[in-house]
Amino acid sequence: MNPSFLRSTLAVVVLSASTTLFAAKPGDWPQWRGANSDGISQEKGLLTEWPEGGPKTVWQVDTLGDGYSSLAIADGRIFTQGNVDGEGRILCLKESDGSLIWSVHPPRESKLYKHGKGDGGRGTLTVDNGLVYAEGGGGDVTCLKADSGEVVWTKHLTEDFGGSVPGWGFSESPTIDGNNVIVTPGGKEGAVVALNKLTGDVVWRSSDVGDKAHYCTAVVVESHGVRQVVTFTGGTGSKREPGASPRVVGLDAETGDLLWSYDKSANRTANVSTPLVHNNAVFSASAYGTGGGLARLTKSGDGFVAEPAYFENKIQNHHGGLVLVDGFVYGTGSKTLICMNFETGEIVWQERSAGKGAVTYADGHIYLYGEKNKVALVEANPKAYVEKGMFAVEKGDFPTWAHPVVANGRLYLRDMEKLTAYDIRK
Repeated sequence: MNPSFLRSTLAVVVLSASTTLFAAKPGDWPQWRGANSDGISQEKGLLTEWPEGGPKTVWQVDTLGDGYSSLAIADGRIFTQGNVDGEGRILCLKESDGSLIWSVHPPRESKLYKHGKGDGGRGTLTVDNGLVYAEGGGGDVTCLKADSGEVVWTKHLTEDFGGSVPGWGFSESPTIDGNNVIVTPGGKEGAVVALNKLTGDVVWRSSDVGDKAHYCTAVVVESHGVRQVVTFTGGTGSKREPGASPRVVGLDAETGDLLWSYDKSANRTANVSTPLVHNNAVFSASAYGTGGGLARLTKSGDGFVAEPAYFENKIQNHHGGLVLVDGFVYGTGSKTLICMNFETGEIVWQERSAGKGAVTYADGHIYLYGEKNKVALVEANPKAYVEKGMFAVEKGDFPTWAHPVVANGRLYLRDMEKLTAYDIRK
């Protein structure tokens, strides 16, 4: 009997009880960029204007440790990661009050991840059918049971797959696609890897894309009837020795084969934001003097062609992400919040607002968490910038880079070890 098949079968038996007891509910935020990986919350009945000083604080904890990881929220629990008391930890908290349920040290964390621009994990955890998936800054990938924190399997992106740690650490969040979990070790053997989500066994590796890993979390979409994994890579060269350019790639979700690539929106320093895919078109953007552009995907034989449609230098989106609402893209450039027509690239307005930062959408509004500790509520209105509230959070030692989360009537903001929950219901 095939050993991989046996391990997979045993895993299904062992985990079946967990999958029936623990699952995300409507209003939850179970992974990076929410239930649909698009930065959009389905919450309704939220405040349309904030009082002076911001919404009411429900609770606040300062026990998460150093880290830029955002939150996954499912079934009354919050999942995140950070360096706590000199050790990397995967954390599970009560959604009701922020108290700790369990804390686990990732077994394959070969070295505590530290960086001069802020220590700790960068990637957000992913919750799927009773399991939690975490990726640390040094490349440890851990699958745990959501209810108890028991480790199910572990892998390491550098030790097992020959990847190399990017300059600011591995920052992606594991992406679930059916029975697979997608991660990006980078490297000549294949930049992107699909693992069996129950066992960690390799399903495929993108052997014809040997690029370095950068900082982007992949998104799984369908274009012209083909499921695709779309993400940024770091190319194969460097500033001193240029090779293949950094780029956005589309991979066949069944095989990992390269379908198309587009390089105008990528740079050699850091490509971070998850691309937006809509109507067989991909919008992607990066900073460091680059900007963003739209590529239309057309079928060509067994493959695809990514045909450039427009490019806009002003939308230099660093790592705060982009959301697409009713045909308009919202996100920050180097200094301003921008609203841009997805189909044409026309910037319809831009405003300083809370400055460069991370965006989330819910109930007709953009939630902007500026990296310099300001938070703004802005109408998702393509006609004009309409601000409905702004407040400042206490300034810490590092920029506020964790993305904001809206779930179950609350706004969650993380600043390193501190996590604050705000009541934003009407």
